Amino acid sequence: METITMSQPGAGVDAASTKDATLIYRQSRWTRLTHWLWAISLFFMLLSGLQIFNARPQLYIGKQSGFEYNNTVFAIGAENTATGPRGYTEIFGHRFDTTGVLGWSGPAGQQTSRAFPSWATIPSYYDLGTARVVHFFFAWILTTTLVVWLVASLVNGHLRRDLAPRLDDLKRLPQDIIEHAKLRFHHTREYNTLQKMAYGGVLFVLLPLMIITGLAMSPSMNSVLPWLNELLGGRQTARTIHFTVMVLLVGFFIVHMMMILAAGPINELRSIITGWYRSDPPRHGDTERSA
Repeated sequence: METITMSQPGAGVDAASTKDATLIYRQSRWTRLTHWLWAISLFFMLLSGLQIFNARPQLYIGKQSGFEYNNTVFAIGAENTATGPRGYTEIFGHRFDTTGVLGWSGPAGQQTSRAFPSWATIPSYYDLGTARVVHFFFAWILTTTLVVWLVASLVNGHLRRDLAPRLDDLKRLPQDIIEHAKLRFHHTREYNTLQKMAYGGVLFVLLPLMIITGLAMSPSMNSVLPWLNELLGGRQTARTIHFTVMVLLVGFFIVHMMMILAAGPINELRSIITGWYRSDPPRHGDTERSA
């Protein structure tokens, strides 16, 4: 009977099984569970968050906001022109026509003035109360999962073993960038340097910052954490940071999907669904070292 080396994260030993020596156990059940909980939570938080943003589609820097202040950094709206209503997006004073997508959208003859279109929000119709309920529900799921994952990763060594960049990783960074640019991927159990940096940036910078700014925007948290709002420069600045982090997370998702498609979607999806991942065939030198 043929054997397979089953390398399970954290197991510390290799067990013999059947069939193919390139098939390895890469993602633990806990990693897969938290991955999908985060993905589902962020999906609903994004679409409900866009609905909440539609209630006031402007972003400011500072503690004040309103027509009498000149601190708007981002705005989506609609205006009447000689050719009819037009949607626009304004970034740092530069205005772009975004009719049909942002500011003015909808089926022909039924267009309405709204920042993000109905197909991009939960619910699709304007309902701020429902959007807030959905947003906060999944925000607590995301926060709880992240805290439990962090504690578990510290205890079982996943954080130190699989995510923390080492000196050798940093030395390989230029080569990793070149190989990714050439769409050359190495299929191993270990994350490469760019993956460690990207996942670390999301898990230890973007998600915590999303949670902190979300808490700072909540009036009910002012009595519990009165210093948090001041630390972030006011509720309006916190809201701007919150929105910016959302944009960065969407950008990460797009790049993440592109990398999955380029590296082999079937193999990558199998890994995050079942845990099993097809690695590159072991080189002769690697076989001798592992013997």
